[in-house]
Amino acid sequence: MTDISAPPRSSQPASPAQSGAADYPGLDDWRALPVSQQPQWADAQVYRASVRELSVLPPLVFAGEVDVLRDRLAQAALGKAFLLQGGDCAETFGGATADRISARVKTILQMSVVLTYGASLPVIKMGRMAGQFAKPRSSNDETRDGITLPAFRGDIVNGYEFSPESRAHDASRMLKAYHTSASTLNLIRAFTQGGFADLRLVHQWNKGFTENPAHALYESLAKDIDRAIKFMASCGADFEALKRVEFFASHEALLLDYERALTRIDSRTGLPYDTSGHFLWIGERTRELDHAHVDFLSRVRNPIGVKLGPNTSGDDALRLIDKLDPDREPGRLTFITRMGAKNIREKLPQLVGTVTDSGAKVLWVTDPMHGNTVTSPNGYKTRNFDDIIDEVRGFFEVHRELGTVAGGLHVEMTGDDVAECLGGADPIDQEAFLERYESVCDPRLNHMQSLEMAFLVAGALSKRP
Repeated sequence: MTDISAPPRSSQPASPAQSGAADYPGLDDWRALPVSQQPQWADAQVYRASVRELSVLPPLVFAGEVDVLRDRLAQAALGKAFLLQGGDCAETFGGATADRISARVKTILQMSVVLTYGASLPVIKMGRMAGQFAKPRSSNDETRDGITLPAFRGDIVNGYEFSPESRAHDASRMLKAYHTSASTLNLIRAFTQGGFADLRLVHQWNKGFTENPAHALYESLAKDIDRAIKFMASCGADFEALKRVEFFASHEALLLDYERALTRIDSRTGLPYDTSGHFLWIGERTRELDHAHVDFLSRVRNPIGVKLGPNTSGDDALRLIDKLDPDREPGRLTFITRMGAKNIREKLPQLVGTVTDSGAKVLWVTDPMHGNTVTSPNGYKTRNFDDIIDEVRGFFEVHRELGTVAGGLHVEMTGDDVAECLGGADPIDQEAFLERYESVCDPRLNHMQSLEMAFLVAGALSKRP
């Protein structure tokens, strides 16, 4: 596991008191632990002012919403619901427009209708949105034409433009991230509560997808869904209830200065909640048991995810459970496996078996994106759609053979017509990258590839125990 460390915490500017959480026992113990993937803020005064302001701003999400999500995820761990988590690899400030936000939400809603029918279960809808602004890097620096500058760590830390001014680690960007997240959440809430999410409307969008000759093989399933909706209508189903959906926000809790500043003590329970998002996850690079990220997230009430790569041992998983979910609370802990298509069938069974034998009830989710990254012949970072789908199939096969629950799907996707991942029924080739490759970090499935994945996964869900 690559460890790109920040300077010792003692070399960082002292953090001001946090709103309502300054004296909560243990909440700041992470500051004395090893920490990786953190910025080296250029200006201590700007850092202190930014954290001070963040610490008194209103929460982005509310404790009650977080508790609802925990209950929903507990159902998914039991096989009574399914989690769909999708969105950008790295959000950008410039990309937080109404059109792009609505396109992502629309795509997730379209996918969820198909998955709901395939699973005959509720689908928990969650975006990698309204907070996914920080990205881990394999190197602290980037060199171009003999010039070395800090690597791009996401819009919350520095800019993508390759210049000293842009690449400086600017703590005021955390405030920009907060306000961009707030406006994104406002729009998401309007879309999902104001008729945009009407089941009949979403289904009509999917019918347009299947009318494309490239996707004709999914037309039969689309017709089945159509008949089901017409049947509900003829039975007098209350479509008012079907016009609104729950939609949750998630991101990798990478930038601990930001996460800590947005942690609040809930007045009902007296417990700390990280109000930057409903669901937070720890990445493969930052899940060391005795390091800062695991310690901090072990102390907040949010449901927590952990990314697990192919080198994860059963003992690693058990120790993470003991640290992050010592009370074995349903819905608290999600393991997001990112094995790669070539490893999933070999590596996952032992991991799932060890956890299952321990009696722990975690939610198992597949991330088929991060283990399948390659470089195209013309030099673009990409992923092959067939590899992505093969890892998803392998995930379901393993759980079916073990009699355990394949509980969710975590994908990097967009609602736009980009060209970043190769293949699909309406195939993207590497020449399309020259004009339609837009990601500032990792390649994403485009709108059509995302829907195709949903139809393929629906078939696997229909065979789930």
